[in-house]
Formats: sequence, C-alpha cells, structure tokens
Amino acid sequence: MRLATIAIKNVARNRLRTLLTALGVAAALIMFIALRTMNWSWTAAQEQSASDRIGIRHKITFIMTLPLRYAEEIRSTPGVTGISYANWFGAKDPKDESDFFATIAVEPNDLLDVYREIEAPPEQIEAWKQDRRGALVGDALAKKKGWKIGDKVTLRGTIYPGDWEFHIAGIYTSKRASVDRSTLWFHWKYLNDSLPAQRKDQVGWIVARVADPGQSAAICRTIDQKFSERDIQTLSMSERAMQASFLGMLSAILRAIDVVSVVILLIMMLILGNTIAMGVRDRTGEYGVLRAIGFVPRHIVIFVIGESMVIGLLGGLLGVGLAYPLVQNGLGRFLEENMGAMFPYFRVQPSLAALSMGLALGASLLASAIPAYRASKLKVVDSLRRVG
Repeated sequence: MRLATIAIKNVARNRLRTLLTALGVAAALIMFIALRTMNWSWTAAQEQSASDRIGIRHKITFIMTLPLRYAEEIRSTPGVTGISYANWFGAKDPKDESDFFATIAVEPNDLLDVYREIEAPPEQIEAWKQDRRGALVGDALAKKKGWKIGDKVTLRGTIYPGDWEFHIAGIYTSKRASVDRSTLWFHWKYLNDSLPAQRKDQVGWIVARVADPGQSAAICRTIDQKFSERDIQTLSMSERAMQASFLGMLSAILRAIDVVSVVILLIMMLILGNTIAMGVRDRTGEYGVLRAIGFVPRHIVIFVIGESMVIGLLGGLLGVGLAYPLVQNGLGRFLEENMGAMFPYFRVQPSLAALSMGLALGASLLASAIPAYRASKLKVVDSLRRVG
C-alpha cells in the first residue's frame, strides 16, 4: 500500500472531525470569495476600462463644470474620433429616496458612438432619440424598479431641484463591466433647456474616443495644452485613471476588505492546524509502531501532510462549489438587482476560484508543517509509551 493511500485512509478514521473541518474550511473560503468578489465588483469598471477612451474634466475638481463649447473643440482635436459629454443629475425616486442609482444627462447619438458596449433593440434606441423626455435605463435598474417600456417615471432632482418626468423608451444591456447596468440616461437638452441662463451650456465631464490607444497620453497633453491659457482649464486622463479617481473615496474600504479576507485565511489555517494536531496526538502510538517496524521520519511527515492536504482539498472543493450558488447566484443577484449602482457585476471570477483552491491547499500544507515536524522527531520509546 502506498504512503499516500494510507494518508487518505487516515482521513476517514474520524469522519465527524473530518466533516466539521472540511465545512470550516468551506465556510472560510465562501467568505473569502464573497469579500474578494465584492472588491472586484467595485473595481470592475476600472479593470475593464476601454483603452481607446479618455476622460476630460475640470482641472480643479470633478464637481466643477466645463463650458459646452469645449466639447466641440475637443472633437476637432487630431486623433479624436468621437466625444460624449455628460452631467451628473443626481435624482431620486420619491417612492424610495434611500435607493441610489445613477441618473446622467447625455447626448444620445454621442453616447452610443463612444460607448459601443451599450446594447438595446434598434426600435428602442430610435424611440429614445426621438423623445426629448425619453430615458434609456439599464436592465438591472429596470428589473429592480419594475419599469417597462412606455412607463412614465417622475424623479425628484437634488442637484437640479424639482420633479422631472421621464418616459422609459429603452432598456439596455452592456457587453462589458465598464458601463453600469443600473443607470438612467436621458437627453442633455431636456436638462439644459430647463435651466436658468447662468447654468445653461455647462457639462460635467467629457469622454473622447481616440483612434490609436497608444497615442492616448499624447492626445491628453494636447487637449490640456489647448485650454491651458484659459480661465477654465482641463485635466485629461485615461478612462482607467478616471474610474480610479471615482474610487478614491472607497480606497480605505477596499483595503479593509483585503485585510479581513486575509484574516479569514489565517482562521482557516488555524482550523486545519488544530485538526491535524489532534490527529497526530491520537496516532502517536501508531507512529511509534511504524517507526519500530522500519518506517523513517520522512514517512511520518508524508502521512501527516497527506492527511492535511486531503482535508484541505475536500474543504476547497466544497467551498468553491458552494460559492457559485451562494455568492454568485444568491448574494450576487440580490446586489445587482438592488444595489446595481455599487455592484454592477457581481460574478465569481474563474481566477478567484482557482486562487481559492490553491490557498486551501497552501493553508493545509502550512498548517501541517509543525505537527508533521513534531511527529517526525518523536522517539520510538516515547511514542509507544504515550497515550493520546
């Protein structure tokens, strides 16, 4: 009988202990996967940012606006193939003012030209373009709110006070996580025509599509130099950098999630270490017998480590297997439908599942190192004399 086979059989000798340990490892992995998926979901838009898009905002702060005429000047910049300008609207649903979702005023043709990952039926797109009060909403937001094509929705403005009526003209999906599926897009002209003279013709930010992503940095410098001598100056950057600036306020939370996930791994390793130490103690006499009949210390090390690795493998498979129905299809679906603005895509990534399996096996190896070493150093006489 091979040494590995003996180690595997040892796992089944105390089935309750093995089951509880495997469940402990699985629970730790599920929590680890949930936290890391939450972290990924927050940063997905940044990670999947388009390399051929750049963002332009006010040089001082994002909340200050730019003149509308800047958009046309940027459109004529060499290397720029299209632009889209937008204003953050910040409206709330009077029926549930605690519910947050993005409401953004845009020029429909420009938006769809620059953000080509947005998809909706052609007839809905055309209806949106033709209706000044029309709104294009993400499928996640429409599902959460129960909105359907043709519905009339009244939102209460915060940045732009008042009650604003919108007609649900289209429901979109997105091919990439760079576009939030819980956003309501509406006509910039509808907003602009309703503003007093001193607030008209202002845009919050501009996104430009470039012909050559390799020239993005040079185009950003060209745009900023174009407005460097004016009263209102710009700050241009890659889409990834712009997304990172949006996440700046969440950086502390993201770091805290990382720390908690590491603590969970340490707890998992302690669970494994305790189980393996108990198993070594129970079988001290058996190890003494094995040594007496010719087994050497490295064989004892293989028994201990092998048993730990099998438990870690069982726990890892159970944890990763349960993570998909619990984290992705359960928690993930709830967050996408109810908190889509914060968690637009809550999916367990294959790389994270593979990492979790590797961590389970790695923790098993580390947890068994000390018990295996101590077992290998036991003297035969002491081992036979000791009672577990």
